[in-house]
Amino acid sequence: MRIIVDLMGGDHAPSELMRGVMEAAGKVNASFILVGNVDEMRRIAAEHEYDLRRFDLVHTTDVVTMRDEPLAVMKQKREASMFKGLQLLADGEGDAFVSTGNTGALFIGATLIVRKIRGVQRAAIGAVLPAAAPLILLDTGANVVVSEENLEQFAVMGSAYIRRIYGIEAPAVGLLNNGIEDQKGTPLQVKANADLRACPLISYVGNVEASAAPFGVCNVLVTDGFTGNVFLKTMEGTGKYILRAFKKVFTENYRSKLSALLVRGSLAEMKRTFDVSEYGGSPFLGISKPVVKAHGASDAHAFANAIRAAAEYAESGVILDIADEIGRYTAFQKSQREGGGENDG
Repeated sequence: MRIIVDLMGGDHAPSELMRGVMEAAGKVNASFILVGNVDEMRRIAAEHEYDLRRFDLVHTTDVVTMRDEPLAVMKQKREASMFKGLQLLADGEGDAFVSTGNTGALFIGATLIVRKIRGVQRAAIGAVLPAAAPLILLDTGANVVVSEENLEQFAVMGSAYIRRIYGIEAPAVGLLNNGIEDQKGTPLQVKANADLRACPLISYVGNVEASAAPFGVCNVLVTDGFTGNVFLKTMEGTGKYILRAFKKVFTENYRSKLSALLVRGSLAEMKRTFDVSEYGGSPFLGISKPVVKAHGASDAHAFANAIRAAAEYAESGVILDIADEIGRYTAFQKSQREGGGENDG
């Protein structure tokens, strides 16, 4: 397996990302193609005594910044490390691609260069969340405006992902909403709720409130990209606040520090549960080859976990599963239209 890595994106490129690659190289059974400024790579390698001989280096000096407008930058910076890496993936030079860069540019680049799976209307960014049961949220930022059919496809793709990655045969699917009743939400949510309930390819449990999502009520939670991104960042912020609050409690005085020693193992496990860096990157579901987005502020450990997630994604075969399920979904939709109804159950 060969993993293509964009070393020039994100807040801590390229030095912190190089550290992440070195950490991942000791844990992941793969070879690596590093895309970025080779002079910078060699400078960092010399400074930290990294051995670059086992890596393939692809040189480019152009970088997609966080402030670049996604569609425009596709034309202006086609030689940037992000797009160069995506092209290598599209050309079959590697098996997965990882970047911490501009999310919008990465998503558009993946869609236009690597291409979507046949039949997928819109790819989606998935995020695995800390919860009582495996849970993937999608979309988390790519599609601000969606249709009922987009949400159905998200549910189908997310179910295929959870089934393959976590071994759950019938993943429970929920629609993120402001109440569990069928009439809750905007006309989009009301119609999507009815359509999801009528879809035979998923195990739909109905509307799910945000407060219930972490408690294992579903394994796949679908929504539009705006709502999903707000929900994701709220969970990230809440997790950080909880960890900070616990740290304060257990460092206040001698007794609390002694208590911390007694529950040290449990506290470490709790930190891993809420620490987003432990969950790796976010897979782009619906793209024909594995593309994984790491958090823009990733440190070395978080980036190493994103590389690990990309390797697992590529090895899993889930993209073939998604292609099969989308084919079945397309056939189902066709039969519904020919039968004179549109998901009328």
